[in-house]
Amino acid sequence: MTPLRKIPPATTTDTERRKKPLSTCVSTAIELYFKDLDGHKAKDLYQMVISEVEQPLLAAVMQYARGNQSRAAEILGLNRSTLRKKLEKYDLNN
Repeated sequence: MTPLRKIPPATTTDTERRKKPLSTCVSTAIELYFKDLDGHKAKDLYQMVISEVEQPLLAAVMQYARGNQSRAAEILGLNRSTLRKKLEKYDLNN
């Protein structure tokens, strides 16, 4: 039997961050992205944001589902073949 991993107590910043919706984090990241452009033109922002969010989402759900693609697809509300294509796209099909 695998020993349980100890989870460190949440810090104040972790607790505060969990109170904010994901959309707030995305908005903040995009505002910082525009600031960092420093006058350069933004290009393909939609695809960049989708891939930046989609890849860790898929990885986290696959870990949560213990690699079970059917379960992960159900959690995500995707067709299993769509999930497989996305996993392949991000090389997450271990």
